Amino acid sequence: MPGNLFADLPATPETTERMETLLSTSGLRIERIVSSGQASPPGFWYEQAEAEWVLLVSGEALLRFEDEAEVRRLRAGDWLQIEPRRRHRVEATAAETPTVWLAVHYAQDEIRG
Repeated sequence: MPGNLFADLPATPETTERMETLLSTSGLRIERIVSSGQASPPGFWYEQAEAEWVLLVSGEALLRFEDEAEVRRLRAGDWLQIEPRRRHRVEATAAETPTVWLAVHYAQDEIRG
């Protein structure tokens, strides 16, 4: 079924992020995440078992890795690879415009490049 990453974006900031699974199969999950000013709760770190490739489609975000001193600023078009179990958190997302993420979660041993 076709879709559009920009469909149904909030006109005004919302209190919670929207997460939508676009595709899920054995060892692979693709999500659209729409943020509007959200950040990870204080002291919370993501530490997922699978690898994640993330693309910031629109908006801006600040992403912190526990093993790096500096926060990374992501803008539309920026992408990065997050290794399994690498602790990271979202420090901030743009509040004035929706921040749209495309997140690809996968079992790292199943991808060949």
